[in-house]
Amino acid sequence: MAAALKTIIYPVKDLERAKALFSALLEVEPYADESYYVGFKSAGQDVGLDPNGHARGMTGPVPYWHVDDIRARLAALEAAGAEVLQDVQDVGGGKLIAFVKDADGNLVGLTQDPAA
Repeated sequence: MAAALKTIIYPVKDLERAKALFSALLEVEPYADESYYVGFKSAGQDVGLDPNGHARGMTGPVPYWHVDDIRARLAALEAAGAEVLQDVQDVGGGKLIAFVKDADGNLVGLTQDPAA
């Protein structure tokens, strides 16, 4: 499968205020509502709010590309000159994420869904 852009994560400082804003914007309630992450699904997109994002180097919204083999894709991005800011980690249930910074300072996220 080619990479597909289906997720964007916003680093937020005030999770409750951000949750209210995105609930109003997307006109849906969150499917995940935890102290460490709030997630919405709207029009086939996953929109997440991460209260720890700034501490992990997120300077703004990060698009997450869904891939089949996150480790291989991360290695390819690093070989192409990207700087790994977050190595592959399991965020629960086998869902893997990582993100890099490109030569222009843009953040690019990768995610791999759990094996079926």
